[in-house]
Amino acid sequence: MDYRTDAPPLLRDFLVYHETIQGHSHQTVDEYFLDLRSFFRFLKQDKRLVPPDTPFDSISIDDVDLALVRDVTLTDIYAYMNYLARSRGLNSASRARKVAASRARKVATIRSFYKYLTNKAKVLEQNPVQELDSPRLKKSLPKYLDLEESEALLDSVDGKNASRDYCILTLFLNCGLRISELVGLNKTDVRGEQLRVLGKGNKERILYLNDACQKALSDWLRDRDALTLVDQNALFVTLQNRRRISKAAVHKLVKKYLSAAGLDSTQYSAHKLRHTAATLMLQNGVDVRTLQEVLGHDHLNTTQIYTHISSDDLRIAANANPLGRVRKKRQKNKPESEDEKEP
Repeated sequence: MDYRTDAPPLLRDFLVYHETIQGHSHQTVDEYFLDLRSFFRFLKQDKRLVPPDTPFDSISIDDVDLALVRDVTLTDIYAYMNYLARSRGLNSASRARKVAASRARKVATIRSFYKYLTNKAKVLEQNPVQELDSPRLKKSLPKYLDLEESEALLDSVDGKNASRDYCILTLFLNCGLRISELVGLNKTDVRGEQLRVLGKGNKERILYLNDACQKALSDWLRDRDALTLVDQNALFVTLQNRRRISKAAVHKLVKKYLSAAGLDSTQYSAHKLRHTAATLMLQNGVDVRTLQEVLGHDHLNTTQIYTHISSDDLRIAANANPLGRVRKKRQKNKPESEDEKEP
């Protein structure tokens, strides 16, 4: 799939803008393309611009032009959202949340597309989706490991890949890296007590490494340097093919050690380790703005999604209220007046 050849001019210009000017990753831009392709396929089907028996995945969007784009209304988009909700089976609460998040992302892509056409490309005088509301997502407290569980996870590491895997888990739990950031690390990104990280949108940030991270990296680099590598740049490689480790391999090793530590590997993931790092830092005095820089978030409200208050903190807050020590005073017995007597 290559949007440069598969997308009509209007969509292609939008995608090029996001990749070259906004600096979004190939993966993000590809997702934008898939979202818009799905929307315009639905639009052509809904407006009967293709034969009714045409399979959805076979509907071409090559002929999507400014006239079709300009005629889109809020009603069209609400119909598309309804189509997305009804066309995907929701056989579990987890599945329902994923579908809702996917639907919200698609709506955000459509809004971004029309904002670009109106404000940047200036091919539309008015934005027909300006008043579009994003679907509300049910917010739930995300899962994370507590300190004892995190230590158990690290203690579970064993085997021929021990130094590499221990280092990976240590960086996840101490630095809060995204999995894409971890697999993208090069050996030259390790600079003494500093780690250079290339985050979303190709934005670089520098993280400081604590003693545990430095020791884990030192142990792994010693073993790594003894290997004959195909990829000399990659910080983390597989022992099997000596190339850069993949996201799938990292996901697999995280699940493996979660199970070995007696934790539910269906409830936790590499991303939950990032959230664990954020939680442990907050619980130990790191302020939310510093955490924002560590995690590489553009907006503070994104960081706040990763934060939550522990039950102990809630208990302390409740007990801190001075009114919590006030008790109802016993009234002295006194004769009732005629007005106070019950009827």
